[in-house]
Amino acid sequence: MLHAGPVSKMVLLILAVFSLLSWVVIIRKALLYRGSRGTSERFREAFKRSTDWREFKQQVEKYSLSPLVGLFVAGYGEVTYQLRQVGQDGRPQLRSMEAVERSLQRASVVEMGRLERSLGGLATVAAVSPFIGLFGTVWGIIDAFRGIGATGNANLATVAPGISEALVATAIGLVAAIPALMAYNFFQGQLKQFQTELDDFSLEFISLSERNFT
Repeated sequence: MLHAGPVSKMVLLILAVFSLLSWVVIIRKALLYRGSRGTSERFREAFKRSTDWREFKQQVEKYSLSPLVGLFVAGYGEVTYQLRQVGQDGRPQLRSMEAVERSLQRASVVEMGRLERSLGGLATVAAVSPFIGLFGTVWGIIDAFRGIGATGNANLATVAPGISEALVATAIGLVAAIPALMAYNFFQGQLKQFQTELDDFSLEFISLSERNFT
């Protein structure tokens, strides 16, 4: 591509940047999701063993990678707020399980937003890169034919180098797009698993709250 024009070089530079950024996102998300899954398993085990939520609340910082921590903190905060009020029998009790559910739902939305962050960039790279590469190819072919018109020499030895260099842009566009698309689809599957886990923990938290405080 040493003889490519400035537009073609700019296209290749953009695709190279897109590819680099997508790989940064892929690696970061892979590490984050792996750490979150492992931490969530340990958090669930510790939560099931816990008999005192107040004491357990002091230990959740070591599970900060888990999205379940955000749900527990939100749910515990709502439960604690309601238990400050004494019921008709003189004992603290929950007045509204709906409020507890809403606090868990809000926390779930926040945690899913944190897990989904930057995935839109992968979708953009996957969708746009082939078209940018195609633009570079078309522009390169136009430049090649302009060169032919200027020299008046249209034999294969003259045309082939320019065409082949132009097609490189399409190839690089696909190289940038395919890993981004594959990673995006894979991470979407991971997000569905996280959402299922968050929903399951919410139901478990609500059940324990009803059993212990109503």
